[in-house]
Amino acid sequence: MLKRRLIPVLFLRNGWLVRSESFCEYKNLGNPVAQVDRYNAWDVDELIYIDISSSDSEDHLTRGKLSTDQQGFSCSIFEVIDAVAERCFMPLTVGGGIRTLDDIQMRLSRGADKVTINSEALRRPDFIGEAAAQFGSQAIVVSMDFVRDNGGLQIYSRQVDCAGLSAGDWIREIENQGAGEIFLNSVDRDGRATGYDLDLIRLVMDKTSIPVIACGGAGSYDDFVELFEQTGVSAAAAGNIFHFREMSYILAKRRLIEATVNVR
Repeated sequence: MLKRRLIPVLFLRNGWLVRSESFCEYKNLGNPVAQVDRYNAWDVDELIYIDISSSDSEDHLTRGKLSTDQQGFSCSIFEVIDAVAERCFMPLTVGGGIRTLDDIQMRLSRGADKVTINSEALRRPDFIGEAAAQFGSQAIVVSMDFVRDNGGLQIYSRQVDCAGLSAGDWIREIENQGAGEIFLNSVDRDGRATGYDLDLIRLVMDKTSIPVIACGGAGSYDDFVELFEQTGVSAAAAGNIFHFREMSYILAKRRLIEATVNVR
């Protein structure tokens, strides 16, 4: 059995690292590369950076140079990739603002190992297949944000109308197009620290054979244990629990090992 992964996720908004809650409330945490040295020292399995900038323009791609000055800091997503790739040796996944194959190429050529795509995949599912064909399935992760709707699973997107899109059909489409992984994120649980939505994660797992990374809701190390023990996800992803607690990643791994979860 493949070893399970534990992955910190860092959300970027207009050049800053932010804490996200329910996909609508954000708290500025400062320099988006400042934590990389910690994660490098903790020997994390992977890192995921996702740009959730609200603007549809390209302004957030050209924010200026990296700086250690917290008062005047801002940077582009490409500068983040450059800085992270230079400092760390763990696999790096980057998402946000990807609309073309050239967008993927630019991120991979600067040091990303994988990209995660969302809105463009919903607009044009063939984009998943085109990306997988050019860069390999192992480099293409499809991000699937979901909300509960009368106890069921509803795909969520701010940019694409998902009304009438069956979650089951979309999961099968993602797999058929050749995606390497699904990044499954709960809007309802985002930033709430109430635990993962295990029922809906299991529902997705029942509909696909490709690896799933679950995100949204981790508030304690036991939440990771519960997720791995009760679902077949390949990886647990989280943000806030790793940002605000010293030695949090190491302690989380220790708890998983104590629970005999087969982790890296």
